[in-house]
Amino acid sequence: MNIKVVGIDLAKNIFQIHGVDEKGKAVFQKRVSRPKLAEIMANLPPCLVGMEACGGAHYWARKFFSFGHTVKLMNPQYVKPYVKTNKNDAADSEAICEAVTRPNMRFVPIKSQEQQDIQGLHRIRSRLIQNRTALANQVRGLLQEYGIVIPQGLSHLRKRLPDIITSSDTILTPAGQELFADLYEQVVEFEKRIHAYDARIQKLCRENEVCQRLIQVQGVGPITATALIAAVGDAKVFKNGRQMAAWLGLVPRQCSSGGKQVLLGISKRGDRYLRSLLIHGARASIRHISQKFDAVSQWLKELIQRRGHNKACVALANKNVRILWALMAHNRQYRERHC
Repeated sequence: MNIKVVGIDLAKNIFQIHGVDEKGKAVFQKRVSRPKLAEIMANLPPCLVGMEACGGAHYWARKFFSFGHTVKLMNPQYVKPYVKTNKNDAADSEAICEAVTRPNMRFVPIKSQEQQDIQGLHRIRSRLIQNRTALANQVRGLLQEYGIVIPQGLSHLRKRLPDIITSSDTILTPAGQELFADLYEQVVEFEKRIHAYDARIQKLCRENEVCQRLIQVQGVGPITATALIAAVGDAKVFKNGRQMAAWLGLVPRQCSSGGKQVLLGISKRGDRYLRSLLIHGARASIRHISQKFDAVSQWLKELIQRRGHNKACVALANKNVRILWALMAHNRQYRERHC
């Protein structure tokens, strides 16, 4: 078979393969199980393989690359317009096969195992923080039923809950004291586990030369730097910094027609976790600009007066992404601008 392009609709156990020749004519269509997929791809001649960026896509991309194939991953929303008539596995694989050959198609960078290790650290840490927040909210809600109100914030909970449990004049019954003591131990355990993951991320940042350059940018710390390395890897896959900012959803949405430009809020596409880290880092940086007089601080002060605090945070996050792209793509050191 003279197969030049292959589109694969990924799943957990059953995969659909669609292959075309150099003229775009379908010459191979097959539904295979998971054990057979690697065997079939290993026996095919080197060709262009297209897949949607979904669960397991990076693993298969690395595996097919080792077989000598050229592998491209695409955002599923960019493949959807190529699906003809009704949606099914065969139609999806055909659409993927067609989409991967488009000259203007945008592709998702393939992650290495090291990047996935770092991403796993961040995802587990994020889940622990969510669980800790949910637990703290439950503790405050239960205490309110006893007439005890604790302000929001973990610092208030850590400070007041032990006194509430052990105080001699507490209104809690012995059973209630035992219950809240157990909940407090769970909060402490979450804190320890989160600090352990923070230490691992700090260690990764210290050992990575690229991260050491990225954390020189204001509003970027070890957590943001390592998350960016895990998500992007090679920044040269983006043509410029603006393209990477658009990939992260930090540019305005458009609803333009008839020559009239209408810009809305940011698109919020891409990695929501990384985007939130960048915006929170920018917000933390803006807190300290009142005593600064460098070019960026002056620009931020004027922007806050014109557009407000929140839009200034997003604007700084956008600027930081462009700077980070330049540092990663061109292997540069950060130099802060001064008036």
